[in-house]
Amino acid sequence: MNPIPSRTPQTLILAALAAAAMSCSGGGRYGYARQYAYLPDERSFGERADETAVYDEVRRMPDRFNDRLLSWWGVVTDVDRPGNGPARVTMQLRTHQERHLCEDETDSSCRVTINDRDGGSFTALIQLAVDDQEGENRLQALSLVRVYGTVLQGEYNREGGPILRAQYYRHWPRGQFVTSASAGGMRR
Repeated sequence: MNPIPSRTPQTLILAALAAAAMSCSGGGRYGYARQYAYLPDERSFGERADETAVYDEVRRMPDRFNDRLLSWWGVVTDVDRPGNGPARVTMQLRTHQERHLCEDETDSSCRVTINDRDGGSFTALIQLAVDDQEGENRLQALSLVRVYGTVLQGEYNREGGPILRAQYYRHWPRGQFVTSASAGGMRR
């Protein structure tokens, strides 16, 4: 008969710390979790950003949003990458659902979830990270982006939408997020 291993206080503390670290990871780079979890370098932007700015107000009265850090979600429709400068990423505005859709009870089956209806065109000037410039998971049409940025006064994209200068962004490649249209096949 094998003796049951004893649990020292140190072993229990280490196990609790490991579990806490795993639960705080927020589902990694693409946020596989039931609710949105900031990346470590994103948190300060998220805590300062205005998520309530109404699209039509920003478009018609951009001067009211001077010096305000906005947080908008968008599905990419076009990416223009000029030379060394920031990319001009045109998107359709979407709203984020606080409770993400999941395929089963595990957090790893959950995907960041946005509304399937667009709220208007906007463009963000984004200095793309190296990982987002090339390859299958590059930032491209049908990617999802969360932009933290400020409104460029008096500048509009081709569709008449506002332009934001990104201070920070987060990117989900195609297939790493879902829209509310997936609710029929996924759980809440």
